[in-house]
Amino acid sequence: MLSASEFREIVSDRKSGFRAALWRGLFATIEPFYSAAVRYRNWRFDTGRIPIARMEVPVVSVGNLTLGGTGKTPMVEWLARWFTDRGVCVALVSRGYGAVDGLENDEAKELHQKLPSVPHLLTPKRAVGAREAIDRYGAQLIILDDGFQHRSLARDLDIVLVDAIEPYGFGHVFPRGALREPLAGFARAQVIALSRSDALGEKARQAIQARVTSYNRTAIWLELSHVPQGVRGSGGDRQPLDHLYGKRLLAFCGIGNPAGFRRALEQCGYGVVDIREFPDHHAYSPGDLSKLDHWAEQAKADTIVCTHKDLVKIGQPRIGARPLWALEIRLAISRGQADLESQLSLLASRALGQSG
Repeated sequence: MLSASEFREIVSDRKSGFRAALWRGLFATIEPFYSAAVRYRNWRFDTGRIPIARMEVPVVSVGNLTLGGTGKTPMVEWLARWFTDRGVCVALVSRGYGAVDGLENDEAKELHQKLPSVPHLLTPKRAVGAREAIDRYGAQLIILDDGFQHRSLARDLDIVLVDAIEPYGFGHVFPRGALREPLAGFARAQVIALSRSDALGEKARQAIQARVTSYNRTAIWLELSHVPQGVRGSGGDRQPLDHLYGKRLLAFCGIGNPAGFRRALEQCGYGVVDIREFPDHHAYSPGDLSKLDHWAEQAKADTIVCTHKDLVKIGQPRIGARPLWALEIRLAISRGQADLESQLSLLASRALGQSG
């Protein structure tokens, strides 16, 4: 079996050699059938052959077209805070990928720490989760985390994120690339957001916008940045970024797009000696932590840094003798915020009006 990182190396064409070429050939053979199945499924939704449930409260979806991380969790957090600050009772509904026996998965744990008062329901059946959120928690508005392809629940606003570092899923639909569906899927969105836009210059951003909006010329265009704002310990203690300046650091992550974490570390100006990548949603075992401890001992590291998503799964302040910190990220909207908030205000008014 291929690891997630090896899969990305192969489908991005970065990995050469006979074995990689063999995998690409196999994936290319499967790709047309997968693409056809996705198109057929979307056609059935579009023509009403698959029923779509509609709730009496507004539904906002945050999703993407590619496998892996595009920064959906910071966007979900930003939206939840925006609506909550205006008095709207919000609930989150997600599939709960990687959750076991009804327990929270890593993203749910992360959001629970950041939004402790916001209910979060995990279920593959989004309509069932939304119904429960309304009936049990009195939700006035539902936010779907990673909901773009889960079309059985109608939504009033579809926000689709595009990662500036890897915007097109390497040009192919899974398994030959990292696209969940063809780029024509952008046509269903009302908002398209370029995440980590600060990684690119203006011309490169404009080129991505031109290509993406060729599939949808009416969607609001956003440009987002993920700004490091501090470090956090497992007990909730926070320190400014400069708390780790001058220290010899090791870093690791188990997320969908490790390149984003690497870039964030570079933005901080930390002295990172080495970084290790684990598969997305990786469940850290005692053996993994022991290996990380040995790695840090060999590297003579002072401190270990990971993502917040990793920290909530490990749940301890140290690995061996070394402190474990998570980099905290804040979403900043550098373009299109006024247009987005205009749409959100309409939904907030509707949510509050329905409950009055």
